[in-house]
Amino acid sequence: MSPHIAIIADDLTGANDTAVQFARARWTTELQLRPTETDAEVLAVTTDSRHVTPAEAAALVTEAVTRLRESGAKRLYKKVDSTVRGPVAAETTAALAAWNPDALAVVCPAFPAAGRIVRAGTLLVDGVPVAETSAGSDPVTSAQDSLLPRLFGGTGVSLADLTDPVAAAQRLRDSGPLVVVDAETEEDLALLAAAIVELGDAVVPVGSAGLGRHLADVWGEGPRADNGTALVVVTSLHPVSRRQAERLAAAHPDRFHQPDPAVIADERRWRDWRERFLAEAPAGDGPILLMSPTEVAAGADAADIARRFAGLTSDLIERHVVGGLVVTGGDGARAVLEVLGATGLRLHDEIVSGVPRSRILGGKADGLPMVTKAGGFGEEDVLLLAADAVVTRRNRT
Repeated sequence: MSPHIAIIADDLTGANDTAVQFARARWTTELQLRPTETDAEVLAVTTDSRHVTPAEAAALVTEAVTRLRESGAKRLYKKVDSTVRGPVAAETTAALAAWNPDALAVVCPAFPAAGRIVRAGTLLVDGVPVAETSAGSDPVTSAQDSLLPRLFGGTGVSLADLTDPVAAAQRLRDSGPLVVVDAETEEDLALLAAAIVELGDAVVPVGSAGLGRHLADVWGEGPRADNGTALVVVTSLHPVSRRQAERLAAAHPDRFHQPDPAVIADERRWRDWRERFLAEAPAGDGPILLMSPTEVAAGADAADIARRFAGLTSDLIERHVVGGLVVTGGDGARAVLEVLGATGLRLHDEIVSGVPRSRILGGKADGLPMVTKAGGFGEEDVLLLAADAVVTRRNRT
């Protein structure tokens, strides 16, 4: 098995503090001291090159990058010190050349949690230009220059006026081939990470554990893209779920469908309602919300509701309407998975605490993104967030 991501650092502690960000994001992660077989998704190595000459560092990085690229690694993260000690420019140039000479290098060593930010191209440590701090007077590996575009030989840009990752990616692309990006907050780094995802294989990010943390959260997902319609199925009667469904319905009033209790109880009426729904529901943009009635008519029970909604979900999936599925209520979720012939779920992360995101395993919906939510979990906007997440975020497999 080839690693999905290769991390190349210039010392062991730097490799570890970045690799652990991926481990925290539930990637299988390994630090290697010498080449060996592995099934890890993320492989970190150190060139131990911080204290050597730029030419020696470049040679070590070239060898490491070439080996990992030839082993099948899909992504490269060049980890540098957050105070840019060592021959960072030579290593970055070497990494880019060995990985893909046509790739875009995106440099941002910001680590806000440790007081390191990049403002107007200048690396500041607790508000002081890095070359004027102790990192600048390090007797062995001092920071040579606080102005990063000059140090790395690239263009400095800010994304502060943007919120859209696609627009941010375009700005980075237009500013290449080596661009230094300002970042002062975690939100800045999150936007930069999302833009790096948009750039796909044509990018080599260069940074510290600060940017690594955000890449660990998003790098398995691929570019944000409209993968189809989100189908939100609410069978839970919990008041919290009902308020969440009402919030979603208010945002997309023409996409809200709730059959009458008497329709659920009567086979013929249900069949007629179902056919009208299938003919009309897929039209237009936005998620489809299918919500069970708040009451159960005589002759029906909760199992009937779950069964009918599960069958309807299967119909929509077979018609290739559904790009992602959100189900609230344990009985409803189980019924949906049963009718789809699923063998299980591959868990990936949480939309919010207690609301997991996964992919369906097996059956007619194999690989379909799915969010499940217990009745009482989440704020009122959680179904809006979940509906977006299942159609605009991708998971690694």
